[in-house]
Amino acid sequence: MNWKEYFNVSEIIGYFFRKKDPNASSYMKMMYWANRIAITMFLVCLFVIIYRLFIR
Repeated sequence: MNWKEYFNVSEIIGYFFRKKDPNASSYMKMMYWANRIAITMFLVCLFVIIYRLFIR
């Protein structure tokens, strides 16, 4: 595995901007939103940790 494959974030970005599935149940729609919130919170916290690491 090279560094390009290791840092490939296209799947994460594609998760936020894909077309909605018209046949998805309401449970699946709620799970999509829960996953989006979790991924967003993780990325924000990761940026805060990296920011604090370089500032201090």
